[in-house]
Amino acid sequence: MVQTPLETYINENEKRFLEDLKGWLRIPSISTLPEHAGDIRRAAEYAANQLRTIGFEHIEIIATQGHPLVYADWLKVPGKPTLLIYGHYDVQPVDPVDLWESPPFEPTIRGDNLYCRGACDDKGQTMLVFKALESLMTVNGALPVNVRVLIEGEEEAGGASIDHYVRTYPERLKCDAAFICDTGMPTRDVPALTYGLRGITYTEVEVHGAKRDLHSGMYGGVAPNPLHALALIIAGLKDAEGHIHIPGLYDKVREPSAEERAFWRDDPLNSTALLLEEMGVSQLSGEAEYPPLERIWARPTLEVHGIVGGFVGEGAKTVIPAVAKAKISLRLPPDLRSKEAFSLFERRVKELAPAGVEVTVRDIHGGEFVLVPIDTPPMQAAAAALRETYGRDPVYIREGGSIPIAALFDAILGVPVVLMGFGLPDDNLHAPNEKYSLSQFFKGLRTVASFLQKLG
Repeated sequence: MVQTPLETYINENEKRFLEDLKGWLRIPSISTLPEHAGDIRRAAEYAANQLRTIGFEHIEIIATQGHPLVYADWLKVPGKPTLLIYGHYDVQPVDPVDLWESPPFEPTIRGDNLYCRGACDDKGQTMLVFKALESLMTVNGALPVNVRVLIEGEEEAGGASIDHYVRTYPERLKCDAAFICDTGMPTRDVPALTYGLRGITYTEVEVHGAKRDLHSGMYGGVAPNPLHALALIIAGLKDAEGHIHIPGLYDKVREPSAEERAFWRDDPLNSTALLLEEMGVSQLSGEAEYPPLERIWARPTLEVHGIVGGFVGEGAKTVIPAVAKAKISLRLPPDLRSKEAFSLFERRVKELAPAGVEVTVRDIHGGEFVLVPIDTPPMQAAAAALRETYGRDPVYIREGGSIPIAALFDAILGVPVVLMGFGLPDDNLHAPNEKYSLSQFFKGLRTVASFLQKLG
């Protein structure tokens, strides 16, 4: 088969594309840690330089009250659709560092995988989009559609700045569809389009007891213990079978369609076995009356992410802590809204608090669910591109995670949101040894290029 000029260009430049990704990955752009503010700025500038090299115009690093946004556009094909492309350049913290097999910000190839924080989420996925744009622009002298690009640096820290920007300046982002490459596939051989995401409410529960830490011998038996109070609260929020005990929470959960229920029940993806293998556990937890896919895609969940309080060093210290904190989140399927869920959560936490302590519940950040119709022209163009690259029709899936910007584009811009990504379940997102499959990176690049052509 004779190669097209586009395929020839991609083949000849794969090594350079990978080096450009590595350069971005070496910047420790951890958005939640203030000491990395300079790194965040460098990562934003790196993205802007990539877009400048491609040939985009009106490139701007937009200052916000948090981390900067990067905007660029190329609007030179009248009559063609305009696509808004989103990505994020910030990454999660790397703790615990001692579990990394190679330094978390030194890109390292082992087998088919590139290991580094951000390799998949989301620098790797955003870079493959940049390189698809570059390939089309270089080979054809133009893009097949009009494109706006908006890249943020706070996705891993709540996304407040981009939320404010989109709500304040929707006319600057006028488009016919949005594209987010921040999702994945069930396996490397089964392409997927994501049509549903859960929302999220992320909270901090702080419990105060005495005015200072106390000696457990002198005060044990009469002093309130904030750590024990937290344990009672958490135990009251969710039982051992995974049922959440927050009155009103389940009242608005949307019933899935019969087709969805059948897909989840029949489990053609063999998700139970895959989940057990990925997690390295012997048994799935949660609401056993629902199949695993429904549990992680379409049911509310409550998880405790961390507890702080008292003495945790080596040896012993018989202290009753004055303060204890827990980070707790809820994942929210349709039609649960984050603010409403937070109110129900806060009320329940205070009901469960034992006498003698003071409890404060903070709403750290939230985001809404999204459901995307699968019959729109942008979704069908994406499906055709995946079919071309992978040789089979994609499956349409929901994901249990949250991408608040997808719901925001849906609500504010009123356009279809294409959620097409190339991550794999074992990519260790948010965990040590995050990775990205090199074959997925290059297949993704080719798929995105095809998607843009078919959309045009």
